[in-house]
Amino acid sequence: MIKIIVDAMGGDNSPFVNVDGSLLALKEHDDLHITLVGPKKQLTELLQDKKYDASRLEIINADDVITCNDKPTEAIRAKKESSLYKSLELLRTDESYGGLVSIGSTGAILVGAITRLGRIKGVSRPALVPVVPTFNKTGVVALCDSGANAECYSYQIDQFATMGSFYLDCAFGVKNARVGLLNIGTEENKGDNLRKETYQLLKQNKHINFAGNAEARDFMSGKFDLIVCDGFSGNVMLKATEGACIGMMKLVKGALFKNIFTKIGALLVKGGLKEVKNKMDYNNHGGAALLGVNKTVVKGHGSSKAISVKICINQAYNMEKAGLREAITKGLQEETADDNLA
Repeated sequence: MIKIIVDAMGGDNSPFVNVDGSLLALKEHDDLHITLVGPKKQLTELLQDKKYDASRLEIINADDVITCNDKPTEAIRAKKESSLYKSLELLRTDESYGGLVSIGSTGAILVGAITRLGRIKGVSRPALVPVVPTFNKTGVVALCDSGANAECYSYQIDQFATMGSFYLDCAFGVKNARVGLLNIGTEENKGDNLRKETYQLLKQNKHINFAGNAEARDFMSGKFDLIVCDGFSGNVMLKATEGACIGMMKLVKGALFKNIFTKIGALLVKGGLKEVKNKMDYNNHGGAALLGVNKTVVKGHGSSKAISVKICINQAYNMEKAGLREAITKGLQEETADDNLA
């Protein structure tokens, strides 16, 4: 049985989407057990008229909530009765649990996971890895790091590539992932010293399929399965891409509803537009995995719907089922051994 904890609070639509997403995930996996952590009375009332396997769903009471307005470090120290803190403590102290899903404060999740769960041996810095759609029909691309580490050394980005490659294999079945280094040009000698040093390390990394430098415009092109970078650059690229996609959809909508003739045209392409909208909706692509900590942690978008919570749970389930943490540990040990022999 794969046991996953779901922090039932902290998101814009919590706890409603957390409950519904958990029930959707339970329907998909017969060997999945979920523990909801949040206000027991409210959660019990929400489950009252639902149909589910009660033997695979548990509630642990937590009356407090860490919000996005709380300072992460202070909140983890002070809010010991919060749903996130209790979730992390349960994950840390009970070996039967494999992972945690939360759509709460990103900062608090990062601080809590690193301080309460600790890092995998050999990991210098844990990294956040979201997955977004590409312009290919069914493709996705992962970004590592997307904001956990504003400043990085070259060897840390090299580790991101190793961890991200194992993640794509275990959670999404992407074999031999094509890894790109975010840079200002595709040539090997492009970029600052950090990018040049990282490029050489990635070239020598036997655990990855390094495909060279990746410009920001190639992020969603389908040329790469994984793009690695420092968290500052990754976060800027992710949000710039999100903003550009939202703005483009608004422009298209405005053009199609400009007059009666364009509205008639809009009716003809309605199906195609809906397909594009669904492909670009983050709710259909789950959350960001926090790679490098001692337990599986998946951070969903704060405004997630139930379907997104379900996909986040599926990510955590797949990571545990495939033994991702063990694969990362083994891969980093082999990397260290190779470096010692060099």
